Amino acid sequence: MHLAKLRLRDFRNYARLDVDFQPGFHLILGDNAQGKTNILEAIYLMATLRSFRGVGSAQMIRHGQTGYFVGGKSVGQAAHEIKMYWALRERKLSLDGQPVRKLADYLGTLRVVVFCTEDLQLVKGTSRARRRFMDLLLSQTHPTYLPLLQRYAHALRSRNALLKQRTIDEGSLDSFSRELIELGNQIIRHRQELTPRISPLVRLAYRRISSDAEELRLEYQPCVKKDFAVELEQSRARERSYRSTLVGPHRDDVELQLNGQSAAQFGSEGQKRTLAIALKMAQAEYLSGIHGSPPILLIDDVMGELDVKRRSGLLPLLERAHQASGQIFMTCTEENWPRELGRELQRWQVQGGTLQKLQ
Repeated sequence: MHLAKLRLRDFRNYARLDVDFQPGFHLILGDNAQGKTNILEAIYLMATLRSFRGVGSAQMIRHGQTGYFVGGKSVGQAAHEIKMYWALRERKLSLDGQPVRKLADYLGTLRVVVFCTEDLQLVKGTSRARRRFMDLLLSQTHPTYLPLLQRYAHALRSRNALLKQRTIDEGSLDSFSRELIELGNQIIRHRQELTPRISPLVRLAYRRISSDAEELRLEYQPCVKKDFAVELEQSRARERSYRSTLVGPHRDDVELQLNGQSAAQFGSEGQKRTLAIALKMAQAEYLSGIHGSPPILLIDDVMGELDVKRRSGLLPLLERAHQASGQIFMTCTEENWPRELGRELQRWQVQGGTLQKLQ
């Protein structure tokens, strides 16, 4: 799979961009604040419909404009034309000229894995970041998972709204509770099935980068211990005090341990960075195994932060993607691009919202 064409209008600092890309390794060079990361963000947006920077769509509109357009052509088993437009009062998403009615019909058109500084939140951040990691992986491999997650989120919001009312409609609360239990049990099952598949890949990736320095353990920790219905009923009194749903997969976590201790609490900064990269490497390997071809890799100025040993651990993944006619986009400054990558590179220069291919 690769991105053959990218079109931007009023996206971040790009007034207009039309560029064609070949498979292979694309090195995007430029000083800070020139628009390198914005290119990767646009590609990620087309794949997942969200920014990896954790911002809303309004923040991606070019200053002084009312909306943005992001489009492109993805080439996998088939070629697809993607168009998305976002403004405060208008949102459009089309695939091959047809409006997208169901996200399940769209997701998977473009598969990407991003490596960025925000990845550290997978280790250091709240449980929400780790849940999102699992949910994105499941959404990229199970077409029915994202709609399931959305229905659960809708039922959860509705139930919480009832709990906030002064007088609670018990019949409506029971109805939303039943829906929450049915959907939540399916989400928990998917996450439980994913864990033993992804865990060995994370451990292997970590060993490659850290040279067997520590023993890594990844463990799914569901909020529901045995029976969702029973535990939800038992939490009713507390729910009325907190006016919120306190039990369910929206409170799950993934425990990351190094030598039996919490990586977040006891790991060094280097260990946390290595673990974050290992999680993303495992994501790429898992998607490659499921779909038979590597996802597009987006690497945002990460190599410059790594020492030689950690770089060398990441290089085999890049080599495999390259050999499988995959596509890699890496941003960096002229000074810190990794020479270990060799010379088979397509080099691009970004300056003030313009992108130019270098010879």
